[in-house]
Amino acid sequence: MGITNSNKQIDTTAIQCQGTFKVTLALAAAPDISSNPTDIVLILDRSGSMAGSPLENMKIGADTFIDIIDESTDSSQDGTIGSGSRIGIVSFAETATADTQLITSVADLKTAVDGITAGGSTNHADAFETAMGLFDPLSSNAKVMVMFTDGKTTAGPPPSPVAAAARAMGIVIYCIGLIGSDGIDVAVLNDWATDPDASHVAVTPDEQDLEQLFADLAANISKPGATANSSRLVRPFQN
Repeated sequence: MGITNSNKQIDTTAIQCQGTFKVTLALAAAPDISSNPTDIVLILDRSGSMAGSPLENMKIGADTFIDIIDESTDSSQDGTIGSGSRIGIVSFAETATADTQLITSVADLKTAVDGITAGGSTNHADAFETAMGLFDPLSSNAKVMVMFTDGKTTAGPPPSPVAAAARAMGIVIYCIGLIGSDGIDVAVLNDWATDPDASHVAVTPDEQDLEQLFADLAANISKPGATANSSRLVRPFQN
């Protein structure tokens, strides 16, 4: 389910030190989820820094993602992920939990998302490991992980080898980053995600952008026949 083309336009007007700049991406991907069944695991950060409105905005974004995949698989939001595709939910803090297996019920997926509560440290390695365990190695479905996080790894082993193992299994990894109170290392997200980074990593300092980022990603996974424009905010790397 990788992105096959991306055009990046950067608005560099009035970029201030320690500021942000806007990147507009034009993305096109293949194949189409409606005719190519896909298993998708949403990996959602529930560490302590997510408490309050960041968690609520993440939930809205995840629910929007589920709705778009629902409609894309069978041309209607009928409450069931169709065409052989499935979604699973993994949430993580100091440890990760499979909140659902790979299922087709939109109601059950949203119940799992809405039940997430925040607290604890951030163990990305266990999150990737738990998500990998949801995929059936004998299934012919395409395999996708969507990692959402708002901070750096603070618990568990280094996650990069686990993410690399997932990619070696043919799993496509997308990363959505929110620059939270603990900060975030964009270079690490780039390392975890499938190449090219420009079309598999999106980062924003504004939690209110999360719904749109989740929506843009769902649209590009499920509707690759058309080119979609996606705007994201990226904080410049610090020297």
